[in-house]
Amino acid sequence: MQGKKIAVIAADGFEEIELTGPVWYFRQLGAQVEVVAPKFNPAPARYGLSYPEMSKTHIMAIQYLQPVGWLKFDRTADQVKVSDYDAVFIPGGAWNPDNLRHDKDVIKFIQEFNKSGKLIAAICHAPVVLASADILKGRNLTGFWNIQVDLKNAGGKVTDEPVVVDGNLITSRHPIDVADFSRAVESWLVKAK
Repeated sequence: MQGKKIAVIAADGFEEIELTGPVWYFRQLGAQVEVVAPKFNPAPARYGLSYPEMSKTHIMAIQYLQPVGWLKFDRTADQVKVSDYDAVFIPGGAWNPDNLRHDKDVIKFIQEFNKSGKLIAAICHAPVVLASADILKGRNLTGFWNIQVDLKNAGGKVTDEPVVVDGNLITSRHPIDVADFSRAVESWLVKAK
């Protein structure tokens, strides 16, 4: 994967192993990986919430709903272009996809990536971001068990398999599938030379 460039789209609440595992693997194979997050968008001051200063430059990792740390991101979604990358990868996590699917820059980026025919990979809860981008009609895919009905309602053909490849789309079910998912992304990108 030497010379390949991958954008990892993630927000607060990403499942730690679903981001760090594949990113480590892709970097070991020579890929350049950048973590891309939505722009910091705090709640209105009237809510009285405070945010750690690092939330402007980092996103929060979770392990099964438990916050476990912060990861620095490289760019924000309003700063990226499809031409900058060979693939986009979205990790899961219970909160991450909901944070992403609400962001207009993320949705636009995913839609443009799909039009380009470049690889879009999503694991666990992340395929709901693809549903929000309206790119699942007629596509074969998988995802975490509790979003499978949402994927079907978005027009996808859902199966309960570790990894499903359909053209430029690779999806996977959950953390135990990270190794198979990572190898499928590698295989797709190597063949795309």
